[in-house]
Amino acid sequence: MVGLGRQGNGGRAGGSGSGVTRRVVRVLPGVLIALGMVFDVLTPPSFTGSPFFTAAPLIAAPLFTLWATALTGSLAVCAVFVLHLLNGTSWKVEALTELVTVLTVAGLALLINRMVRRSGAQLASARGIAEAAQRAVLPKPAERIGGLHVCAWYEAAQADAFIGGDLYAVQETPYGVRLAVGDVRGKGLGAVEAVAVVLGAFREAADTEPTLEALAQRLERALAREGTRRDSLDAVEGFTTCVLGEIPPGAGVLRLLNRGHPEPLLLHGNGELAVLAPAEPALPLGMGELGGWPDLVQEWAFPAGTTLLLYTDGLTEARDGAGEFYDPADRLRGRIFPGPQALLSALSSDVRRHTGGGATDDMALLAVGRPGEREPERRRTVPVVPRGDVM
Repeated sequence: MVGLGRQGNGGRAGGSGSGVTRRVVRVLPGVLIALGMVFDVLTPPSFTGSPFFTAAPLIAAPLFTLWATALTGSLAVCAVFVLHLLNGTSWKVEALTELVTVLTVAGLALLINRMVRRSGAQLASARGIAEAAQRAVLPKPAERIGGLHVCAWYEAAQADAFIGGDLYAVQETPYGVRLAVGDVRGKGLGAVEAVAVVLGAFREAADTEPTLEALAQRLERALAREGTRRDSLDAVEGFTTCVLGEIPPGAGVLRLLNRGHPEPLLLHGNGELAVLAPAEPALPLGMGELGGWPDLVQEWAFPAGTTLLLYTDGLTEARDGAGEFYDPADRLRGRIFPGPQALLSALSSDVRRHTGGGATDDMALLAVGRPGEREPERRRTVPVVPRGDVM
């Protein structure tokens, strides 16, 4: 995939720049001590490099370990003492005042280091608990489900969040592999709560409901029921655009039911791409009180070597600096990928390059591929939950 491959270089460049900045900051305390000594030697005795010596341990405190901070403070104190010893001013009031000042700042730097380390440990613990809780709501699927290759990718727009208002689910059922990708209308914890309601209902109903139409109605009823039970589940946040899918075992077909969600894409092994647009538009889940209408399930061929891509509007609404929206169909048409994981990895990198790295909305991606003739149908995997900004 030539076009998307080039886009991925932007992320590496950004990471390299951040690494250079960190290295420069980490050597800054030593540089300040050296500058203080040079300044003191090259200027008259009435001038002093005290500001350089006091700044060094303060900069080291939030960046270094306790021992490294103590070493930086000791070097600063020793530098002041040695310079005054060489100048013959060791016992003057100004020299003693400068020495006590640097020594006091070095002691404060040790205290700051302890406080920063303790706060960092508490923050890391809180983040770990929050991540585990959120991953329990939206776990990473296995790589093989029902003989299909599966990969999911999630990027939350909110800083320090792991999930937001988007959702995905895929599981093997008596009716084949069933899947869902949706977008809850809302933000913050209220949207996460609505996500939990939809996913909980899907996981239960996908195994028991014989049709996608019945499955959609179960989700509709779950949102209506929880909306009346929970004051925190706002009615607007209950509206969920969603695509429900079903891939019967060995049939080579794909069934989709679209409730107001962006159209899925079907990528063929030869680079051809089809947009799976619904024949008739439908209202999102959670809007059943506006009236009833028959759900429309459409069926497409799903031969070996093809990959289904479902996504939320965080992908199509991603804009570059000129305000141009990202068009996944245009970017992916004619491209060939070895599997769902390679597809989502390249697509995510391409979107970050398109937006300059700034996400304004949550983005969920789910790719499901039917293995080709030479690919294994199934292998045992153990789902893991890695830590990172992407799934």
